[in-house]
Amino acid sequence: MSRKDIGMIAEIMKNDFKSVFSNPIVTIVLIGIIILPSLYALLNIQACWDPYGNTGEVQFAIANLDEGATVDGEKLNVGNELVKDLKKNDKFNWTFTTEDDLRDGVYTGKYYSGIIIPKNLSENVVSITGDDPQQAKLEYLVNVKSNPVATKLTDSGANAVYTALNAKIVEIINLAAYGKLGELQEGLASGASQLSGGASQLQSGASQVSSGAGQVASGVNQVEDGASQVTDGASQLQKGSESVKQGASQVQQGSEELDAAVDSSLIPEGPVKEYVESSSELAKGSGKVAEGSSQLADGASELAGGASTLAGGSVELAEGSLSLAAGAELLGNSAAQALFTAAGSLGSTANMLGELTGINETILGDYFYSPVKLDRHEVFSVPDYGSNVAPFYLVLSMWVGALITCVMIEPKSSAGTKYSPFEMYSGKLLIYIILSILQACVTIIGAHLLGVYITNYALFISSAILVSAVFMILIYSIISAVGTVGKGIAVILLVLQISATGGIYPIEIMHKFFQTLYPFMPMTYAISLIREAQLGVVWANYIPALIILLAIGIVTVIVAVLIKEKADKASKYFEEKLEESELF
Repeated sequence: MSRKDIGMIAEIMKNDFKSVFSNPIVTIVLIGIIILPSLYALLNIQACWDPYGNTGEVQFAIANLDEGATVDGEKLNVGNELVKDLKKNDKFNWTFTTEDDLRDGVYTGKYYSGIIIPKNLSENVVSITGDDPQQAKLEYLVNVKSNPVATKLTDSGANAVYTALNAKIVEIINLAAYGKLGELQEGLASGASQLSGGASQLQSGASQVSSGAGQVASGVNQVEDGASQVTDGASQLQKGSESVKQGASQVQQGSEELDAAVDSSLIPEGPVKEYVESSSELAKGSGKVAEGSSQLADGASELAGGASTLAGGSVELAEGSLSLAAGAELLGNSAAQALFTAAGSLGSTANMLGELTGINETILGDYFYSPVKLDRHEVFSVPDYGSNVAPFYLVLSMWVGALITCVMIEPKSSAGTKYSPFEMYSGKLLIYIILSILQACVTIIGAHLLGVYITNYALFISSAILVSAVFMILIYSIISAVGTVGKGIAVILLVLQISATGGIYPIEIMHKFFQTLYPFMPMTYAISLIREAQLGVVWANYIPALIILLAIGIVTVIVAVLIKEKADKASKYFEEKLEESELF
């Protein structure tokens, strides 16, 4: 850049400032250009300040037809309870009306939306606790045509009614289950008591069996001793019976011999004959006695054998009785212990259920309605929605401000003047940058007066001024380089950047086309810069955005100068032809 270039640039700047203050109309227009962009930002921020906090005037119709139901002998009307809850809710202007009025009102647009509570609502709700549960339903009517935003807002109202109804249903179901737990607790407690009593009786019986087992054990020893004596006696008896049997045989043989040897008929009457006859009778009697003694000896022998067998069986029986008694004692004690354990477990469970069923029903209902609490912790908390969307609208207003400025104060072509394209570009640039700084300052003051949340004023002010200046350089350079075509380019960029910068909606939910444009849009980095400075800076986000934004400004100046050097005359010719048409 030569000294001549510097002089020419300074001359252009001097003439521009002279024009500003020499004509009041120009001054007024410039003041309007400075203020207008701030209004664009501030009015939009104010409109979005708390959109969901002003729904109290939005009408939402409710028609309650519920006839109620009876449960456990008590009347229940879920519809009436819902109406009571909604009357305490100031989120919407709840209008309670008839079914016909609701349907007609939603159809004509009198009401944006409405909910009809059916007559069998309570009946269906309480059926859930029975064997044939029926799903409870609400009829939600919404006039989508009436207003796109209003219908989204009333959707949240319908969700509030839906949530309240579900809360009632959950409360009914769980309190019913809670009552069943009480019955179960009583049953378990009673069962535990009965088991404990049975276990005591069983243990007492086991003790008696144990005592009897001791007596059996003592008796076993006695039986064993007696069995031994019986065996010995039986042996002696058997031996004696053999001796008796032998003696009887001899007596019987002797009596037979005596009877055969003496014939009493040959003996004369007298004492001798009487003696012989008596001896013969005695011999015969002795034979019979001997025969009976022999039979007795056989019986005694069998008795001795039976007594010995009995003695052995008595020992085995006694020992079996002892084993049985010991087993009975073990079984009785084990069963009693198992029953005591089961009774203890049931008692413990009953106590736990008793503690549960002793809970306050209101607290229990709240717990079942929300058993898990989501503990929310905000990082970089913002007090209002308006402040949250402010970065987008502030940056958007700066782009609009730069576009309006460059349209109202059109960059000049060097064609037909004594200035070179570079001198014309550079000389005019200063007035635009000054206007951009003034626009940013007015916007910053307005944001402060509006109450926009700002964490770092110094960084916010410097960032806003930088963004405004870069946007002005960008749009000025495009229009200065290619004239009227540049205005169209600036407008197209404005339209694209509304959706392709993630200012309001996450870029991830936008169309792939806008996601592709996202990293190439200047407003992407400007929004990031303002957001970090306004709502809490993360330098890892701020510095890259700052570098890219500065790079955009520098590259734009270089490219614009090169294009203007080549295309300035063609651009002038294009504009003259448009003017000749008297349409532009």
